[in-house]
Amino acid sequence: MAAKPFASSADLVEKTETLEVLADGVYALTAEGDPNVGAIEGEDFLVAFEARATPVAARDWLTQLREHTDKPVKYLVLSHYHAVRVLGASAYDAEVIVAHDNTRRLIEERGKQDWDSEFGRMPRLFRDPDSVPGLTWPDLTFNDSMTIDLGGERGDLVLQYCGRGHTAGDIVAWLPRQKVLFAGDLVEAEAALYTGDAFHTDWSTGTLDRVKAFGAEALVGGRGAVPRGREAVDAAIEQTRDFLLVMRSKVGEAHGRGFGLKEAFELTHQALAPKFGAWPIFEHCLPFNVSRLWDEFEGIDWPRIWTAERDREVWDELQG
Repeated sequence: MAAKPFASSADLVEKTETLEVLADGVYALTAEGDPNVGAIEGEDFLVAFEARATPVAARDWLTQLREHTDKPVKYLVLSHYHAVRVLGASAYDAEVIVAHDNTRRLIEERGKQDWDSEFGRMPRLFRDPDSVPGLTWPDLTFNDSMTIDLGGERGDLVLQYCGRGHTAGDIVAWLPRQKVLFAGDLVEAEAALYTGDAFHTDWSTGTLDRVKAFGAEALVGGRGAVPRGREAVDAAIEQTRDFLLVMRSKVGEAHGRGFGLKEAFELTHQALAPKFGAWPIFEHCLPFNVSRLWDEFEGIDWPRIWTAERDREVWDELQG
């Protein structure tokens, strides 16, 4: 049987993008399982959420957004450090780039390796990669929470750290007046999770509990459609939790029985595929997910750095 194409390297079909207006001055762009982005209008400025993989890709999104508002971008909020989320930042001309303290640490520690890794895994997302001027650095970081006054009658935007999850530094953006939550990759709606840099136990317990406690009535996750209504939002959160719990159960079972990484991957794939296997990036992500979770069972708390070389080694072992 032929080996599966590496990660998403064979995914070359452009996705249909949909701009949704979630409330007055609140926007999300979804793209059939590609990374989601968003924006929130202040009285005389914009807050952009996520930057996309390159300035060219970011400008495509901004062109669509400019059909609704011409306000300048004052804040660019990065939910975490992954290259497909941050390297397009220069297109926004933002006054301030905001992220969590741990995101700055991770960029310092592994930003260039992550850039090379993600470009190899998902080349289609890096439209005109030569347009990236370099690593994206936040101007302002925080540890717990930060509030942006949107001005006028627009209320506040609350940036909140909910705990370790998809990475050590994921933050969400919460609009309490509109009850809209931008959750980044902490929640996916009918899209598979990437957990290669995750803290699976924290994420599946307290972190998701805190995300759910906002009581959002619309949620923009990292990928997939925007759930609307409390029931649909909670279902997306619990779908994310279920994915994590199944992985923890199966990898833990394999580890406890003295199996190897390959057997752990096969058990986990068999358990997840009937429900999640047809969803975007499932086959791409699972080898890296299982490898990271295996490390956690081995007592490795801080994720090992993914390099282009390590990516290929893990892929060949588990999906080759």
